[in-house]
Amino acid sequence: MDIGTKIKNARIAAQLTQEQVADALGVSRQTMSNWENGKTYPDIVSVIRMSDLYAISLDHLLKEKEKIPMSNYMDYLEESTNTVKSQKKLSLTILLATYLGIWAFALIVFWFFISGSDAMGYSLVFLWIILPVATLVISLLIGKNNHLGKGKWLTPIAFGAIHMLAEYATFSVRNMIAVSFTRINVPHFELILIGASFSVIGLGIGSLAYHIKSKDKKR
Repeated sequence: MDIGTKIKNARIAAQLTQEQVADALGVSRQTMSNWENGKTYPDIVSVIRMSDLYAISLDHLLKEKEKIPMSNYMDYLEESTNTVKSQKKLSLTILLATYLGIWAFALIVFWFFISGSDAMGYSLVFLWIILPVATLVISLLIGKNNHLGKGKWLTPIAFGAIHMLAEYATFSVRNMIAVSFTRINVPHFELILIGASFSVIGLGIGSLAYHIKSKDKKR
């Protein structure tokens, strides 16, 4: 017996209509019909919610009488999980590449388009506005999509270090070139705290949005 037939029989036994179940799950009646007719498969979260709604065990829905899992549906869940993981990895890669692109652009602008008289304006625009805002937004999206799980709380260290390097690879290096490297400047480590702070704020807001969304789905 396939998953469609099982959830249909369970619904009928619970004396519920497709419309009632669809409304409880937050899907359309057509989606319910497709699930029960085997045209498409329900996601695992919907199956768990149907298990509660129909007052039957999840084991009953997902296994045959002989306790053998329904291979087609399990293959579908595995494929769906792998797809979601791949999409999340791609999304995270794009976010980080975007941030590094902005960082690299800031360095290019400094070395090819900024003269001594423009230094103050450059510092204000790139080091104190564009890069911090980019850090805040990228971190917010990482938190909102729960990229890296608990490991995301280590990313502020990386963002802080990159923010520090933005200053070191521009003003500090130019100053060392001006004195023919007779004096080696030490990085301004306090800038790590600035970059990390913006990242923590972004992660906090994004993580809050993620948890609110997760709670809404469970209702």
